[in-house]
Amino acid sequence: MSAIKRVSTPYELTPLSFDTPYEFPRHFLPSVMKDDSKIPLVLVACGSFSPVTYLHLRMFEMAQDHFKERNEFELLTGYYSPVSDHYMKEGLAKAEDRVKMCQLAVETTSDWLMVDSWEPRQTTYQRTAVVLDHFDDELNKVGGGIATASAGGDLIASFGHPGVWAPNDLHHIVGHYGCVIIERTGTDVYGFLLSHDILYQHRMNVTVIKQLIHNDISSTKIRLFVKRGMSIKYLLPNPVIDYIHAHGLYWPRNSSNQ
Repeated sequence: MSAIKRVSTPYELTPLSFDTPYEFPRHFLPSVMKDDSKIPLVLVACGSFSPVTYLHLRMFEMAQDHFKERNEFELLTGYYSPVSDHYMKEGLAKAEDRVKMCQLAVETTSDWLMVDSWEPRQTTYQRTAVVLDHFDDELNKVGGGIATASAGGDLIASFGHPGVWAPNDLHHIVGHYGCVIIERTGTDVYGFLLSHDILYQHRMNVTVIKQLIHNDISSTKIRLFVKRGMSIKYLLPNPVIDYIHAHGLYWPRNSSNQ
């Protein structure tokens, strides 16, 4: 018997289909700002989200708290942008499944976050710089706001890995859009900013947010727990747990989730 117990949520667990036409989500994007003197800000989190966890949700809430204290910005909304299947990462569930799990997470926990399916619909891997350009184009069709990348400290550390990020892309991401970094346990973000030439050059565009309550939940650990038949309750929203159970995600190929 599986340790992943279905919790009987009343939400639709049918997988998505990318056969439907793409539409940029705007339902939580306000039509007018509360304060026109501030700079409109939209946060975009790019990643695998396989699966989405409470840390991914908390990331946005911590950013919201931070920008409430800064008078120059008005945070309008936030987006998850899961990578496409062509990212070819180990443990990556199908794009339709990852988008659906993100949607279940925000629909049941948030009144300001959305999921954009443009990136996961693509037939080739899209660089983060290109994805942010997509958001910039969509948002400014209606005067929406400035897109800014949001990421965990572990992803930022990958900026220093040779060959992973093109220097021109880093200049574009951090110099043009800016970056909000949520510190994660064991990651020295400030030390990395000091040592990385491009990030240091654009350091005024980098916002580092400390976790006041440390949360070390990772998608990698969630997948391992599922593989070992361990409980993942209270680590991610119940509808996401139900979806993983219903579709047998992250189980070894020769195992049953029944």
